[in-house]
Amino acid sequence: MGQLQERFCAFFNNRWLVFVAAMWIQSCAGIGYLFGSISPVIKRSLNYNQRQIAFLGVAKDLGDSVGFFAGTLCEILPLWASLLVGALKNFVGYGWVWLVITGRVPTLPLWAMCILIFVGTNGETYFNTVALVSCVQNFPKSRGPIVGILKGFAGLGGAILTQIYTMIHSPDHASLIFMVAVGPAMVVIACMFIVRPVGGHKQVRQSDGKSFTIVYSVCLLLAAYLMGVMLVQDLVNVSHTVIIIFTAILFILLLSPIVIPVSLSFFLDSRAPEEEALLLEPQKQEAGKSESDAHEVIFSEVEDEKPKEVDLLPASERKKRIAQLQAKLFQAAAEGAVRVKRRRGPHRGEDFTLAQALIKADFWLIFISLLLGSGSGLTVIDNLGQLSQSLGYDNTHIFVSMISIWNFLGRVGGGYFSEIIVRDYAYPRPMAMSVAQCIMAFGHIFLAMGWPGAMYVGTVLIGLGYGAHWAIVPAAASELFGLKNFGALYNFLTVANPAGSLVFSGLIASHIYDHEAEKQAHQPPQNWLLTSGPIFSSLLGLDEPLKCEGAICFFLTLVIMCVFCIIAAVLSMILVYRTKIVYKNLYGKSSTTRVI
Repeated sequence: MGQLQERFCAFFNNRWLVFVAAMWIQSCAGIGYLFGSISPVIKRSLNYNQRQIAFLGVAKDLGDSVGFFAGTLCEILPLWASLLVGALKNFVGYGWVWLVITGRVPTLPLWAMCILIFVGTNGETYFNTVALVSCVQNFPKSRGPIVGILKGFAGLGGAILTQIYTMIHSPDHASLIFMVAVGPAMVVIACMFIVRPVGGHKQVRQSDGKSFTIVYSVCLLLAAYLMGVMLVQDLVNVSHTVIIIFTAILFILLLSPIVIPVSLSFFLDSRAPEEEALLLEPQKQEAGKSESDAHEVIFSEVEDEKPKEVDLLPASERKKRIAQLQAKLFQAAAEGAVRVKRRRGPHRGEDFTLAQALIKADFWLIFISLLLGSGSGLTVIDNLGQLSQSLGYDNTHIFVSMISIWNFLGRVGGGYFSEIIVRDYAYPRPMAMSVAQCIMAFGHIFLAMGWPGAMYVGTVLIGLGYGAHWAIVPAAASELFGLKNFGALYNFLTVANPAGSLVFSGLIASHIYDHEAEKQAHQPPQNWLLTSGPIFSSLLGLDEPLKCEGAICFFLTLVIMCVFCIIAAVLSMILVYRTKIVYKNLYGKSSTTRVI
């Protein structure tokens, strides 16, 4: 009996159980990606035009990305309490929107609807922050795969919830909003006491590689299954019983990773696990404080004095040359020939505060590149309903599901392949981000041309590229700026998402769409507000509903976003150049020099 109780205790504190529960929570943390299915319902029920829908989309993006309050609460409250706050915000925000749409409460002005959307979606930031912070601390040596899988499940949430909604088979499309309000809150409350740091760095086992293989296999199987089910349901008229069977299999796949912590805790030999370092090798604590201070004093001078070609030498020769230069500088400092200056603040790879990171060029290169890349992808996701309708597709749900699935694969694949880049080749992780942004540029072009099948190809490319951002950026930020304040750093970087959406969707896409719709309807603007201030007219609700048909509706917007994706790829390559030596020091097998 005592041994069984001990095994249950080990199961509850197993880091793989935390990881699996975090995956379940994250599968409900992507409700913002359902906006493409929700927005037509809101537009039709409240008689909104495209600019007003765009403002709701920006409010959703702000709620999904502004996580400063979530990061602060996670440092003050227990993590389960932070999850509870997020669940309540999600329930109240979208629950009230459902009441408005169904006429159970009076209709609210646009600004109030924006606040409700913001509050409801902001619950996701609590889910994301708690899941990522807990699991990155439990798996400090596997940041890329962990972040990629967790963010991948967040991206897959739209497809999962859409399939559940299909099973409900409700003729009332507003019930989708009700499900978004209730479903995630129930899952989060059920798992909120499980997801937490459990000293996972002390639970390393030789079987961890097999466990990751199982998780990746489940991820690929889940994505392939959802894609197949969505295509079958779109192309074939299946019965409701078959849809229920499809959904039951989906739940089995989602629950299947629980076999990993169960087998580790109850069936495998409970040998003492190994322990891995919480920090990377170059960041281990120095043997003595005096030696540390001496090196801290001299490193800045080494960087200033060493020739640039030293960094291009082989590792052994580079180490020898730097050691010679250090010896000369120590001797010169002792003789008073030079005044050695202390370098202020942490070095790359150490723990930065948010204030310290904000004055670093590398941090802003990540932020701006993310703004341009992910912002353009999010604009397509938010306008997917109108985009598919303008190209002549009636069922927009299939594309919402598809982009969720490929978003998921992009996140899982982005984490996996970027980990290969840094682990096997010691090359900067942002290289993978540049590749993802080039893929997105091709996706924008396909959608802009409006060729037959362009929606399917464009959805795949943009979903892959957009998803990869959210596996690569958090892992790269943790490598360059440390884990101690990872929650604050991550939540600041996510602000790039709504900022990009505000520019591309709120200002560019909506204006061009309504302009083309007016030309098609041969209706000039009906009042001066539409000419001089589209933002104010949208907020006041003075526009008539407009509908645009054809590839021209989003052509110019997509071309502009393609250009900005190329600019983002260039910025990512600049970051690669700047951090090449940093990653070589962090991951290079023969490197022993400290990161500067």
